Amino acid sequence: MTDSTWLVVGLGNIDEQYQKTRHNVGVMAIRHLAESFNEKFSRHKKTNSFLAQAKEGSQKILMAYLDCYMNESGGPTKSLMQFFNVSEEHLVILHDELDLDFENLRIKFAGGDNGHNGLKSIRAAIGNGEFHRVRLGIGRPKTQQDPASFVLEKFSQSESSKLEEFLAESTSAIETLMRDGLSQAQNLYHKRVDQNE
Repeated sequence: MTDSTWLVVGLGNIDEQYQKTRHNVGVMAIRHLAESFNEKFSRHKKTNSFLAQAKEGSQKILMAYLDCYMNESGGPTKSLMQFFNVSEEHLVILHDELDLDFENLRIKFAGGDNGHNGLKSIRAAIGNGEFHRVRLGIGRPKTQQDPASFVLEKFSQSESSKLEEFLAESTSAIETLMRDGLSQAQNLYHKRVDQNE
């Protein structure tokens, strides 16, 4: 492992009513990652976030979710990067993705925001999109339902029964990304997803 600090941020809305909704799967994923290291979150007032920290080899891993709404994600994310001196290439954003079926994930570096308000806010705050994203598939509504209301609903009963396994898969993918790099993580986890499609 290289000697480096990673910042992994799970996106969502802070209010209690949103905690178990599809839009908050990024927060669910970061909590699962912290649990895998047996670490707990505490309030980090200077960056308007909740933070957990872990070490793996020579790597320091900062895990955070933000004390704000999704469309305000940029400010706290930038503050975390500045406070802990983390570069864009060691920033990983976990977010919900309408364009992937539920249980599918994709890992990428850089790119646009695809209409995602959290990504849009982060890109605006740090001035570019040169960071890693773990796109956590939630699928699109099967009816003519507005996607904006769909993402703010809780997972269906069927989805909820598979959610823990999906979050465990995301944790493994994130750990592989930090340990072995983007290509290895994509080879392992994109292939695994493709076989199920």
